[in-house]
Amino acid sequence: MLLSISYPDYQLDAQLLTPVLAILDAHQDPYLKQGLVAAGCVVKLAIEGKRLLLGLVYPYPCMTQYRDTVMAITNKLAVLDAIDEVECEIDFQPRVYSAITSVAPIANVKQVIAIASGKGGVGKSTTAVNLALALKAEGAEVGILDADIYGPSIPLMLGIPHFRPQSPDGKMMTAASAHGISAQSIGFMLGDGEAAVWRGPMAAGALVQLLNETQWPELDYLIIDMPPGTGDIQLTLSQKFPVSGAVIVTTPQDIALADAQKGITMFNKVQIPVLGIVENMSFHLCPECGHKEHPFGTHGGSKIAERYNVPLLGALPLNINIRESMDNGAPSVVKEPESEVSGIYREIARQLGAQLALQQIKSTVSISISDDE
Repeated sequence: MLLSISYPDYQLDAQLLTPVLAILDAHQDPYLKQGLVAAGCVVKLAIEGKRLLLGLVYPYPCMTQYRDTVMAITNKLAVLDAIDEVECEIDFQPRVYSAITSVAPIANVKQVIAIASGKGGVGKSTTAVNLALALKAEGAEVGILDADIYGPSIPLMLGIPHFRPQSPDGKMMTAASAHGISAQSIGFMLGDGEAAVWRGPMAAGALVQLLNETQWPELDYLIIDMPPGTGDIQLTLSQKFPVSGAVIVTTPQDIALADAQKGITMFNKVQIPVLGIVENMSFHLCPECGHKEHPFGTHGGSKIAERYNVPLLGALPLNINIRESMDNGAPSVVKEPESEVSGIYREIARQLGAQLALQQIKSTVSISISDDE
């Protein structure tokens, strides 16, 4: 791969350039599975005296890993005699990618990610909320849309059930803000205990309004918590909005896996890439003795991921703290950011961001090949 880097203020010695690039490209990114040069992460490379100036831009959010990354790269470059000091700057810049190029983008939104499941009761909404917060913790600007028109749960899970959108101009609605992310839900517009008793087309129309008529701030990712199943709302989203990819949430049990396969098949039919599988309630750790049990079976998520050639983004335990924190409006990622569960959610967030970046690379390569032909 040819690398073109401009550095108008400094001149990098040509003899030093080759070993520096070799070291950088030998540093394999664990999520992109490429060296930093091949992955296009190196955007600045210059030398001032015996000080090396290095700028890296990652296409996925990984703020909690920055310190370890800088230390690892600095240690590798320190072996070069011509360098006494390495100054490394790391930034996050999402690669804008849409699987559907025939529809207009949502204002202020760079990436749209659908979190889906074939059936209810697998912890999809819990995963969507914690994943949105994990992406925020990794340095991204994130919003979440509750697309479950009949059973909205995001207001309660974020601890803002009494928020009501305002419309300063009579056209657009304000979004809620909680724990550093933006949120919108039909639940904000319904009274306590009130239900949206609508036919499918009306529910799909409500989704369109929520997406298009919300004043979203500048977002790197908009997470859409989909209703279970493969009905009108799913089809409306896939046909009218530029969805970058989907994540399928399942549990290890056979009946959930069978429904998860239907979700994968649906997204494949509408040409939205499935970015990966999240296996929820994967295991239970006894709080007394630490014994690991698998009440819903084992390896279900990894088997379906292998069958459809998509990554298993992560496996989450059956943990009462996850449920209690959602009921209290303080999700695990913000309530206990240093816990093992929060660490799993952040790992899934990094994996997801990297998969989106890789999808864009595949799309670019495909377009180039098509153009050459």
